[in-house]
Amino acid sequence: MNSPGTLYIVSTPIGNLEDITLRALRILKEVALIAAEDTRHTRKLLSAYDIHTPLTSYFEHNEAQKTGYLLDRLRTGESIALVSDAGTPGISDPGHDVICAAIAAQIPVVPIPGASAALSALVVSGLPTDAFLFIGFLTNKRSARIKQLNELRDESRTIICYVSPHAFLATLQDILEIFGNRQMMAAREITKKFEEFARGDVESVIAHFYDKADIKGELTLVIAGAQPVATEEMDDDTLREALRCCIETDGMSRKDAVKSVVETFGVAKNRAYQLSLSCQTC
Repeated sequence: MNSPGTLYIVSTPIGNLEDITLRALRILKEVALIAAEDTRHTRKLLSAYDIHTPLTSYFEHNEAQKTGYLLDRLRTGESIALVSDAGTPGISDPGHDVICAAIAAQIPVVPIPGASAALSALVVSGLPTDAFLFIGFLTNKRSARIKQLNELRDESRTIICYVSPHAFLATLQDILEIFGNRQMMAAREITKKFEEFARGDVESVIAHFYDKADIKGELTLVIAGAQPVATEEMDDDTLREALRCCIETDGMSRKDAVKSVVETFGVAKNRAYQLSLSCQTC
């Protein structure tokens, strides 16, 4: 019985065709088949590098039926490269189904790293990069988008999301209304001819794009996380009263009262504990 082939998850350029790795080019030449989100789009990339590997389509609406076909070929020993139109497959693009199916079938799945619009925008945003949350595309439906944003309002990490151009300005207005006038960056057409970065608070980014009649291209937003409330400056008497309420009214133990005050007010655990010791009813 033949050993199975390998499913390569190949990152491709997000705009500029020069942003392809040497390893990615070699894999695209060597595999038996390339599964592409849009074969017409991928053919342009292959033509630029004189690659003639056969193509098959693999997109959102045929994932279920094509996954079995790809697995069958992998089982016979053929290796396959999975690509999306731009960036890394499986990140807001098709790919998750076949990756999970290959893993379940014990078929090797190997990443070929490369371009990512989300990370490219993050590193030039000037916003914190030590902790961030990528949420993919914000929906174009306003009621659902409002719900999404409300759920993210207190998120302290930097937020990265994609937005379609026709919902862009409306989305910025919703962000301003729900998040407030935070720092952010909007990146448009990253790595392409009309690449554009607008940094500042939400109001200034809205003003930057407001008079542009025709905003084109996928946009990536990088938004500052919520700032923690400066609760460490809260006075001791307020915290003692909160501890008393937890114990006298709610019947908590000292340990649970301290935990509750720490979680509610964001103060240091040691401070809450020391105040509990000075509180007679605690």
